[in-house]
Amino acid sequence: MDNEKIIWLSLKEQAVASAQNNERRVLAHLPGDIIIGALFSVHHQPPADKVHERKCGAVREQYGIQRVEAMMHTLDRINADPNILPNISLGCEIRDSCWHSAVALEQSIEFIRDTLVSSDEEESQARCTAEAGTVLLQGKKPIVGLIGPGSSSVAIQVQNLLQLFNIPQIAYSATSMDLSDKSLYKYFMRVVPSDMQQARAMVDIVKRYSWSYVSAIHTEGNYGESGMEAFKDMAAKEGICIAHSDKIYSNAGEQNFDKLLQKLMAHLPKARVVACFCEGMTVRGILMAMRRKRLVGELLLVGSDGWADRYDVTDGYQMEAAGGITIKLKSAHVKWFDDYYLNLKPDSNLRNPWFPEFWQHRFQCRLRGHPQESPKYNRTCKSLRHQYAQDTKMGFVINAIYSMAYGLHAMQQTLCPGYKGLCENMRPIDGRKLLDYLMRTNFTGVSGEIIHFDQNGDSPGRYEIMNFKQIGVGQYAYIHVGSWDQGGLKMNDEEIWSNSSEIIQSVCSEPCQKAQIKVIRKGEVSCCWTCTPCKENEFVFDEYTCRACILGSWPTDDLTGCAPIPVQYVRWGDPEPIAAVVFACLGLLATLFVTSVFIKFWDTPVVKSSSRELCYIILAGICLGYLCTFSLIAKPHIVYCYLQRLGIGLSPAMSYSALVTKTNRIARILAGSKKKICTKKPRFMSACAQLVIAFLLILLQLGIIVALLIIEPPEVIYDYPSIREVHLICNLTTLGVVAPLGYNGLLILSCTFYAFKTRNVPANFNEAKYIAFTMYTTCIIWLAFVPIYFGSNYKIITMCFSVSLSATVALCCMFVPKVYIMLAKPEKNVRSAFTTSTVVRMHVGDAKKAAKAGKSSSSMANLFRRGGSTQDNIR
Repeated sequence: MDNEKIIWLSLKEQAVASAQNNERRVLAHLPGDIIIGALFSVHHQPPADKVHERKCGAVREQYGIQRVEAMMHTLDRINADPNILPNISLGCEIRDSCWHSAVALEQSIEFIRDTLVSSDEEESQARCTAEAGTVLLQGKKPIVGLIGPGSSSVAIQVQNLLQLFNIPQIAYSATSMDLSDKSLYKYFMRVVPSDMQQARAMVDIVKRYSWSYVSAIHTEGNYGESGMEAFKDMAAKEGICIAHSDKIYSNAGEQNFDKLLQKLMAHLPKARVVACFCEGMTVRGILMAMRRKRLVGELLLVGSDGWADRYDVTDGYQMEAAGGITIKLKSAHVKWFDDYYLNLKPDSNLRNPWFPEFWQHRFQCRLRGHPQESPKYNRTCKSLRHQYAQDTKMGFVINAIYSMAYGLHAMQQTLCPGYKGLCENMRPIDGRKLLDYLMRTNFTGVSGEIIHFDQNGDSPGRYEIMNFKQIGVGQYAYIHVGSWDQGGLKMNDEEIWSNSSEIIQSVCSEPCQKAQIKVIRKGEVSCCWTCTPCKENEFVFDEYTCRACILGSWPTDDLTGCAPIPVQYVRWGDPEPIAAVVFACLGLLATLFVTSVFIKFWDTPVVKSSSRELCYIILAGICLGYLCTFSLIAKPHIVYCYLQRLGIGLSPAMSYSALVTKTNRIARILAGSKKKICTKKPRFMSACAQLVIAFLLILLQLGIIVALLIIEPPEVIYDYPSIREVHLICNLTTLGVVAPLGYNGLLILSCTFYAFKTRNVPANFNEAKYIAFTMYTTCIIWLAFVPIYFGSNYKIITMCFSVSLSATVALCCMFVPKVYIMLAKPEKNVRSAFTTSTVVRMHVGDAKKAAKAGKSSSSMANLFRRGGSTQDNIR
């Protein structure tokens, strides 16, 4: 208690200093066993130019006089109810807060003074003479709790003072989120929800109509700042951008409101919706500035419960306010208050000291002969029923009073069991104990709803959504268009707009088309973007990102993902494979036919003179070359991959190894014939030696192929010649192609070299010139193959035709002439046509031995025998 007295001494000094500079405040007092304090905004807050003087503005009806009368009449009803505080009367002390923190604190100090003064001080201060309208007070009792004030910022200032003296406070319209913090505002409670829920409702309204780019205005002070902060946080999570955010005092001058409107105009026509977490007078200031700026119909205001359905906000500025959507705390109309209030008269209502002032201001009339007669009016006063509208928060004011009464009742029932009236345990009333009972209060409110408090002292949120619209010529009204509670937002859109085309647009950028993403412009908010198309192989990963499909897939038609690209491979029914297969089949038939002819004419001179063993190796290689086409065209499989690697390398090697052996033999024979005396017979000239040489060359190629199979085992893989194609192929690498073909190329070059050397032999000497022509053609084929194969996507078809053409050239150039002789010119298939010319002779040893050998060897004689005419010509 000593600490409280020290605090009181400090407050008393401030109050005395304030009293010296300001007129004494009027108050209303009802006696009772228990006194409840109340702070109502009976007058408007001081104008901007008179804030330092703390002179309040004009008297208010709904926020002031109606609430004063509501408290007095509610206490009458409670005192008359035998079920609430039996044998205990409730009184009140009502003071004017003027909706201003400094005035409210000044009045709160007066409440505290009554709590702290001693009995002696009370007696010395019991009688006081005041100016007109001052009530004579004797033996005032301390307040046990406080109802109000209405403003959140004012309520915070008052609570900071009251909690020092353990005085509970129940607010009826202070909704700031900060007041939910029990560590800072322990003795604060309210019968209205926190602004957190109201901000959620405002965001839901903005989101419902796809208003993604809005301006945000709030009243300077805790109510507007905390509410707008919550709105911005929730809006950001919902993808709603704030074009411009600003704040302003309710009592700011016209220039300040004009500057505010100028900033809002800078964001038109994109940001046409203005979210306004404002007190009513702030909204009115904006509407007035809209008229001065001629912005009728350009802006749509979405207002908080500070605006709600108040006609004093829109009076005279209905056209500017038309279309506005507001949030109103859900509170039913209290009919019994109307019955009481509308029958009040200045001459009979003596307990409300502000009523005569209000009466004259309300009707612009003069109460002649009354102590508070106003000389500036001349008209006769009318009835209150004229242009009457009940305070929209009337139910909350009454519920707050009942909450205090039920808390006191529960406390009396517990501390004074079986006792009617105040027992000693409640003298004086302990605010800390009273707070516990108030937090547990649970009763049915004036509108039929259940009133209770959560752990933060808050009540559940229920809101009505109102739309201010024109209902007739020159007639405007607030229309109920929806509701919001914990279940979400419910709206009747048809009541606001007759069709969807009338809904105004408040967006920074239009939605992007399909296959486009949003690119946020530098320095802009996230709702202002440029639409950029994705690349052809990209899909829309999210609204800001294109993502490329992996190889083997392609964006779907709706560009929401990727779908596998159909796998391509050479199919039997395609035109190119059909041509390759037909060509190979014809080649196989021709090769089999040639082979059968050679077998049939095995012992004839034309076959014998052609090194028949090597011919069969060549024919086998040609046949294998045609068979390669089938393994190349078949759908890739591990078995076919092995066959491809073997066939492509081995088939040319068989043909060209035999040709190298044959052309080498011819070249050596030719070289030996140019010598008059050959001292040494050339080696490896026999058929067996020729076969061995050919097989060694073939085995060398086979070794290369086997080594490559070990290094790079064949497997079936996917090939991607382009981002839109997927081919199923065997993993034939460059090394796997170049190494075998390189060896084959070496054989081809060797054959070509020997064929060139033997180009001038006599026409009847074997088939040297046919071999030369075959090799020239083959070189041309393979020189063309290399760039076509490595530069084309049709590698398989290219390989098929290259191998088949090489085989066909060898078959046609080397074997067709022989088959022609055997079948069509049998008379040429005689030994004399294939014997060695006298031009080409081989001499082994000296002349005598040669002559001797000629006599003893008929085979050699046959080899060198020639007609006389030919020998004569040579001689």
